[in-house]
Amino acid sequence: MLDDTTDRTPLRERFCQVRDETEALAAPLSAEDQTIQSMPDASPTKWHRAHTTWFFETFLLKPLLPGYEQFHPDFAYIFNSYYVAAGPRHPRPNRGLLSRPGVTDVAAYRAHVDAAMQRLLDTDRADVATLVRTGLHHEQQHQELLITDIKHAFFQSPLFPAYAPEPPAHAALPSAPPGWLDVPAGLHQVGVGAGTAMPDFHFDNEGPTHTTFLPGCRLADRSVSNGEYRAFIRDGGYTRPELWLSDGWAACQHGNWDAPGYWLHHGGEWQTYTLHGLRPVRDDEPVTHVSFYEAAAYAEWAGHRLPTEFEWEVAARLHPSTPAPSGNRLHPAPLHPGIRQDVWEWTGSAYLPYPGYRAEPGALGEYNGKFMVNQMVLRGRSCATAAGHDRPSYRNFFPAASRWQFSGIRLAADV
Repeated sequence: MLDDTTDRTPLRERFCQVRDETEALAAPLSAEDQTIQSMPDASPTKWHRAHTTWFFETFLLKPLLPGYEQFHPDFAYIFNSYYVAAGPRHPRPNRGLLSRPGVTDVAAYRAHVDAAMQRLLDTDRADVATLVRTGLHHEQQHQELLITDIKHAFFQSPLFPAYAPEPPAHAALPSAPPGWLDVPAGLHQVGVGAGTAMPDFHFDNEGPTHTTFLPGCRLADRSVSNGEYRAFIRDGGYTRPELWLSDGWAACQHGNWDAPGYWLHHGGEWQTYTLHGLRPVRDDEPVTHVSFYEAAAYAEWAGHRLPTEFEWEVAARLHPSTPAPSGNRLHPAPLHPGIRQDVWEWTGSAYLPYPGYRAEPGALGEYNGKFMVNQMVLRGRSCATAAGHDRPSYRNFFPAASRWQFSGIRLAADV
C-alpha cells in the first residue's frame, strides 16, 4: 500500500514500462492484423490493448480519481471481459466482428487513461498501489495472450506470415535421455511464500500457503523434445485408444489430431508454424502446442505420468535451476526479437481452490475464483511469458483440450 512517505516513482515507472511493452508487442501488426479473431477463445490485438485499459479505467480511475471523465460511454460494454459485477458485456465470440473502434481510437483511449493514471499516482490514496500492481500483472497476462492469439490468427493464412524475424540461434535440448530430480516423500509447504520470501505481488489463487503430503517421486530434468514426441507419433500414438483418457480420445477423434498443434506434413516431413513463419520441426526443441490429453497419452506411452502441480512446485524449489525451462523470453519485443519454444508444462492436477481460499469481494473477486472448474493446471512459463510470472507458486490453467498455448510436457515417475 502507498502511504504519505512512500516514493511513488518506481510504481509510476513500472506503469509506463508495462504499458509501453503492450504497444511494442502490437507494433509489428497492421490494423487488419489487430482486428482479426480466429476462434472464440482468442481475442483481437486491439481488444487486448483496450481491455487492459478498461481495467484501469473501471477499477481505478472511475472510483478513485475525482472528476475523471470517461473516454467513451460504450467502451465499458465493448471491452469488459467476464466481470459480471462490472456490467453487461459484448459477446466474446464476436469481438472480431467489431471494425470500430479502430486501432487509432484504441490508441487515443490508452493515451487518455494513461494521462489520468499519472494524475491518480500523484494522489495520496492508500489503496492505489495494490490495484495498480494488479492491473499491471493483468496486462502482462494479456501481453502473453496477445502473442498466442496472433499466432493462431496468422496460422489461418496460407501465407503463414512471420510476426518476428528468425533468431540467429536457438536453445537446444540435450540429445541424451532426461535425468531425474528427486522429490522426497513427506509433508511439504506449498503455495505463495512457501520456503521463500513473499513476492511483491501474487495472485489470490496462489494461496493460502498450506501443507500437503507427497509420496516420493522424481521429475524429469527437462521437457519432452520434439524428437521424443515424434517417436510417439511413429508408434501410432494418435491411433491407439488404450493410451488415451476417454474424453481425450473423443477430442482426438473429433479434432482429427495426428500431431501437435501447428504441425503440418509437407513433402514427406513435418513442418511447424512458428512466430517466425513455417519451418521444419527441430527435434532438439521442446514439443509445444499439445493439449493435456496429448500430454497424458504421451506419458502413458512412455511408461510414466504427469506430475501433480504440487510435485512440480516442490521440485522447482528444491532444484531452482529446474524444472523451469531455459531460454529467452519474448519481452520486450524490440530488444529481443527471438522467440524460443519454451513451454508451459501440463500437470495432472485439476484447477481447484487451495484450502482456506476466499475470493476477493466485488468484481475483482471474479478474476480467478470463478474459473476453478473444468480446467487443468500448467506450471512454469513459456517463451511469451512476462518476467516475474514464472515464480514456483504461479498457477496457469486451461481446458484440457486447449492447444493454442505454448504448452508442453514434463514426465514424473513414482519411486
